[in-house]
Amino acid sequence: MTILYFICVMNIPDQFYISDYKRPLKDYISFGLSVDCVVFGYHDGQIKVLLIQRDAEPFRGHWALIGDLVEPEQNLDDAANNVLERLTGVKNIYMKQFYTFGSVGRHPLGRVVTVGYFSLVQSTHYHPIASSWAKSAEWFNIDDLPELAFDHQEILLKGIETLKDEVRHKPIGFELLPSKFTLLDLQLLYEALLGYKFDKSNFRKKILEMNILKPLNELKDNVSHRPAKLFKFDEKRYRQLEKNGFSFEL
Repeated sequence: MTILYFICVMNIPDQFYISDYKRPLKDYISFGLSVDCVVFGYHDGQIKVLLIQRDAEPFRGHWALIGDLVEPEQNLDDAANNVLERLTGVKNIYMKQFYTFGSVGRHPLGRVVTVGYFSLVQSTHYHPIASSWAKSAEWFNIDDLPELAFDHQEILLKGIETLKDEVRHKPIGFELLPSKFTLLDLQLLYEALLGYKFDKSNFRKKILEMNILKPLNELKDNVSHRPAKLFKFDEKRYRQLEKNGFSFEL
């Protein structure tokens, strides 16, 4: 069995090697590290993604995910939040790591490994303003995207896959609705997030049987059709059920 010993030192001399590999240790730690943020937004039945237009080489003028190199003194979570705020002005949103992308030729200037982060927000609550080397920052409909720089199409597709898996198994979609909503509002949200249509009766039956919605003695107002009953997500009830082994599954 080969045991690999990793030595962290400053100004590494060429005579230091990693186990059986006959190359200087500095060759193995000279990779670049970056973060790329896939920020999804929901509004009015549509899923969008936040993109920037690059005003720097490589890929100047191309649209891309929000990302940049990690500073040597930064941890990854701080880097992701700092890059997002620095390039778009968007801040104070929860982002989660979802995958690491390390293809050898993914960056034209050298070996760069990137860590993907994703977030899901109400897009109307965030108005991006491009700064630093970002020329523009805009929300794009997920079904009508420009060509993306680097391997950002691959990162985005993996982000979409992760998003769908998350919303199938966790009630994160409720955060995108008003505090009071109808069952139709909820169905339209999950149809947009998952990309397919639910049978209306089956969806309502399944979601009500979960016992995580609190019915209100209120009807939706300002509608031209018969007003529908309003509900609230009962987070306290959900947490109690979760402790007992309940699993949210759509």
